[in-house]
Order: sequence, then C-alpha cells, then structure tokens
Amino acid sequence: MKVLVIGSGAREHALCRSLSLDPDVTGLHCAPGNAGIAEVAQLHQVDALDGGAVVALAGELGVRLVVIGPEAPLVAGVADAVREAGIPVFGPSKEAAQLEGSKAFAKDVMAAAGVPTARSYVCTDADEVEEALDAFGAPYVVKDDGLAAGKGVVVTADLDAAKEHAAHCERVVIEEFLDGPEVSLFAVTDGETVVPLQPAQDFKRALDNDEGPNTGGMGAYSPLPWADPKLVEEVVQTVLQPTVDEMRHRGTPFSGLLYAGLAITSRGVRVIEFNARFGDPETQVVLARLQTPLAGVLLAAANGTLADIEPLRWSEDAAVTVVVASQNYPATPRTGDPITGLAEVAAQDAPHAYVLHAGTRREEDAVVSAGGRVLSVTATGADLAEARRRAYTAVDRIGLEGSQHRTDIAAKAAREQS
Repeated sequence: MKVLVIGSGAREHALCRSLSLDPDVTGLHCAPGNAGIAEVAQLHQVDALDGGAVVALAGELGVRLVVIGPEAPLVAGVADAVREAGIPVFGPSKEAAQLEGSKAFAKDVMAAAGVPTARSYVCTDADEVEEALDAFGAPYVVKDDGLAAGKGVVVTADLDAAKEHAAHCERVVIEEFLDGPEVSLFAVTDGETVVPLQPAQDFKRALDNDEGPNTGGMGAYSPLPWADPKLVEEVVQTVLQPTVDEMRHRGTPFSGLLYAGLAITSRGVRVIEFNARFGDPETQVVLARLQTPLAGVLLAAANGTLADIEPLRWSEDAAVTVVVASQNYPATPRTGDPITGLAEVAAQDAPHAYVLHAGTRREEDAVVSAGGRVLSVTATGADLAEARRRAYTAVDRIGLEGSQHRTDIAAKAAREQS
C-alpha cells in the first residue's frame, strides 16, 4: 500500500522509519517532512491544517492510508475531511480530538467514565484561579485548557509563577499535584477495540535531575523495569477501554492513537492528561521495539478491524532516545546552524543507533537546525545500560553550535535494572 504521513517532527520520522521497513508499504510519502524524513519518504509541501489540501494530495498520490502525526491538524478536523473523502485515516475526528484539545473536556469524559484522575477546577478569571490555588496548595499544577505544543503546563511551588501562567490562559485547569513516577502508555484503537503498546517514560524538564523549564520532552526510554508487570493490563481496564467506550456512547467515537499520561501515585494509577496522537519523544523508543509491521496495525484501526489482528510482537531489547535541542530552547531557539556528524553516526553506529530528525531543513549540501528540538538520537541494546551507552556515543558525534541535551536520560532506571 501507499501511505501518506502528515507532519514534520521526530515523531513523524519515527513513524516513517517504521513504515519504510514494512514490506507491505510500496510507496511512502510525507508532508511537509524534514531533512531526515527525506531519506525514507518522498516529501510534499502542504498546509497540514487544511483538510482540503491534505485530501487533494492524498488523492493525487493514490494513497491507501493517511497517518496524521501532530495534534493541531487533528483538532482542526483534518481527519474528518480525509474520512469524508473515503480515504482510510489514522487519527481521531475533530470532536474526539478534544480529549487533547481541551483539558476541561477530558476531565468531563473521565468523570463520566469513572477514570481515576487528579481533582481539578476549571477557572476563567483571577478570583477563581486564586481560590483553586489556595484550595490545593503547593506544588501548584496549572494547565492551559487548549493546545500548547507540550508547554502549556506549569508545576511550581512559586505562587506568583502559578498565577502568572494562569493569567496568560483564556481558560485554565488547576489541579492537585500527583506524586509518584510518570508513565506514558499509547493505545491504538478503532473506537471499540483497544490495543496497548509498550509503556515508556519521558523527561519533560530541560536540565539534568529534572530541573529547568518544562519542554516538549528531552528524552525517553522503554521498557520500564521498575513498573508493575500488570500495569498495562490495569490501565487498559481502568483508563483506556472506559474512555474509548464513553467516547463511543457520546456519539463521537475515538479512532486512532489514544495516549494516556499517567502518574503512579501512592493511591494508585491516576491520569495526568490524554493526548490524541503519538507522543514525542516516547514514539521514538516504542516504535524502536515494535516488531509487528506498523502499516497493517494503523490501517486496521482506520478500517475498524483491530479485533482481527494478531497480538503485537515486541523486541526484548531496551530503547533510549536523547533529544538534542537548539541553544535557548525552550525559550526562543536559535536556528539556521549547520549540523555535523550525521554521516558518522550512520556509518559507525547503525543499526543499533540512528538519528531521527525533528527541527531540521536542508540548505544546499548542509542540514541545518530549524526548530527547538532538533534531533532525537535513538539506540537499542540488550538492556537500558547498553542502549544508553550507544545513544550517548552517537550524541557525541553530533556537532551543533550551542546545542544542549540531558545526560541522565534513563540513568536511574538503568542502575535499577543492573
């Protein structure tokens, strides 16, 4: 089959890499893509938020499946336009994507479905904000109700900082702080059947030891040696399946990738948030371990036939991804700097380590930075220690002036595993 992937980040590069390795994929296209994706897929220019333009491109290419990577096109209703044109699409409708597009909507769905989550208040003015912050106390958790590209959440002990973030949001969700480690669990669903992937953990803070500002994610690893072996089964039963069932009962079935951000608290599993698409950088490590060809799984979700697929097959290997970010990220990142060392990684570290591009573009014979998170250096190994070693060996070959990366991705889990 021919497949079109919409998006331009490392998540889309990971999707395209997996699809390019699938023997059933005879043609792979990506719009708009990036310098790295160009090595495995044919690139096309398109306005990813314009459903009509995406439909026209898919029709022109004769694709059998459209995979929408980022959240913004989903919330804009691009999947609806593709579906209406009769083309199978992996990604939820505009209404269903409100699970990510509105924190308040997600809280309402969770309440109706009996899904465990943090207690919260939805606030629209300064008085309500002050009352909610006072009710929960520090540390304060303040979430922009709408999309914020992974940077709409502030967790702080500073009351003034919490109020300032809330003041910049039209509508804000303020909730109790959840203790315990965080886990990301993805599930592919066709609106009825839920097929979980392997859990991962990502690192949101910019600096080592979980310090510094919140980011879109600075690295991830999978599997989680410290997690309860029954965690995935429990989350499917208490979170994912009830949510999918509730969405269907509302007449807005959720088809695509449902991402649960979870806190493993002293009182049990609690949902921090839902996303309506593959997460970045967790996708990079989850897909590195998936052995089942990807296209058939995504097509089954799009066609409503997930119940018929074989159980997913997974590598026993561990995977680690380290994000290389631009100078000044996550504030205003510096861009346009040449990136070196990519050929060296390909020559010396493959197939165990490889580079997935996020914010890059090609300028004549050079690849240059074009965003905040520039590269996701991903590696696999027999255990987390080996995967980390390979990932950081590859990171050391990369040259990007002023770049930054965390040095402690998966370090604690690797020590616990050894």
